[in-house]
Amino acid sequence: MKKLALHWKILIGMLLGVVFGLIMAQVSWGGDFVKDWIKPFGRIFIKSLKLIAMPLILASLIKGVSDLKDISKLSLMGGRTIGMYIITTVIAVSIGLLLVNSIKPGNSISESTRNELVNNYVDKAEKYKTQAELQKANGPLKALEDLVPSNIVAAAGNNKNMLQVIFFAIFFGIGLILIPEKKSKPVKAFFDGFNEVILKMIDLIMLAAPYGVFALLAALVVESPSLDLFQALAWYAITVIIGLFLLLVFYNLIVLFLARKKPSFFIKGIAPAQLLAFSTSSSAATLPVTMERVTEHLGVEEEVSSFVLPIGATVNMDGTSLYQAVAAVFIAQAFGMHLGLSAQLGIIMTATLASIGSAAVPGAGMVMLIIVLAQAGIPEAGLALIFAIDRPLDMLRTIANVTGDATVSMVVAKSLGKLGDPKVKNWDDNYPGK
Repeated sequence: MKKLALHWKILIGMLLGVVFGLIMAQVSWGGDFVKDWIKPFGRIFIKSLKLIAMPLILASLIKGVSDLKDISKLSLMGGRTIGMYIITTVIAVSIGLLLVNSIKPGNSISESTRNELVNNYVDKAEKYKTQAELQKANGPLKALEDLVPSNIVAAAGNNKNMLQVIFFAIFFGIGLILIPEKKSKPVKAFFDGFNEVILKMIDLIMLAAPYGVFALLAALVVESPSLDLFQALAWYAITVIIGLFLLLVFYNLIVLFLARKKPSFFIKGIAPAQLLAFSTSSSAATLPVTMERVTEHLGVEEEVSSFVLPIGATVNMDGTSLYQAVAAVFIAQAFGMHLGLSAQLGIIMTATLASIGSAAVPGAGMVMLIIVLAQAGIPEAGLALIFAIDRPLDMLRTIANVTGDATVSMVVAKSLGKLGDPKVKNWDDNYPGK
């Protein structure tokens, strides 16, 4: 009997996790059982992926930059990468604003429901507000200042400092390009081997993916708020989901017309990374799998994928930007506010810049949303309105984030003549234990 492919195993794990969570939610001791004995395995799975993310970025970026052998290639690739990321983010925010102004989901929120949500989640809202206040207190060049680490070991010890590690890796790779090949060769050989070891560790971790997503989904179901709150926010959720769907359609059109690849080929190649993004809600945790799928299954050469994808996992948050636009206008509608053209243009600018500063971890968009709300003059207390349904939507928008990274990597590779045939034809060819 033919063994199931990885993406089917992940899907089965997700479905069984939901079913198990629903069953456990019906018994008095079920919630505690899942939290104490099931959820830890999901956390272990996420931690193992995050464990790999930082060394993967360090090794793959140094290898990718040094393999260019020419500084002009680096500037060309970097310019096209950042340009594409900005364009896709602005389009994502615009899609969100167009939908939320057309559907007007905030009109479905009643006064009693709003008061209940605000009371239930006021503590969490205050926590995010405090964090956002600290970020707003920074000067205009604080983001540029924070880009340069004072200690690379300390920076690499925290996944939130991914941009600092990326800066160091690119700087280190440039140094390797500029020194004589005889001296750089042993250093490059070390990072080539280091990169291969990390990729093999990813293969081993992915063997546990079905069990990890089972635990994560089961825990999510038993910890969900009451169904009444989800029903009250249904139109808001539908608006975000439609926006994310249109964004995915947009990505497939880009792949078709700019990368010259069929959407079916693209979807088949990136699907396991999308499923993992859905279950982990983290672009950073999904990055190792995204890189493997893009390189081995979509035909992007490694020198492009190892440069474009780590940067994308940190600065390209199209799904998060779309959600921030919808959420900001939704909260304004719920409070009976009317946002003019200038305010909504400001949302486009702020959400685009905020996506660059969002950490690639679950819930990071909430902190940046506070800044978007403040810029538009929307009551920050309204953040509590969307807490009840944020987690499932976070899972969905992470799919868009990861798909956007893969799309840009294919377009950049195509423009540089670095997009070829995939190295792996079958879903599980890269995974041991077949």
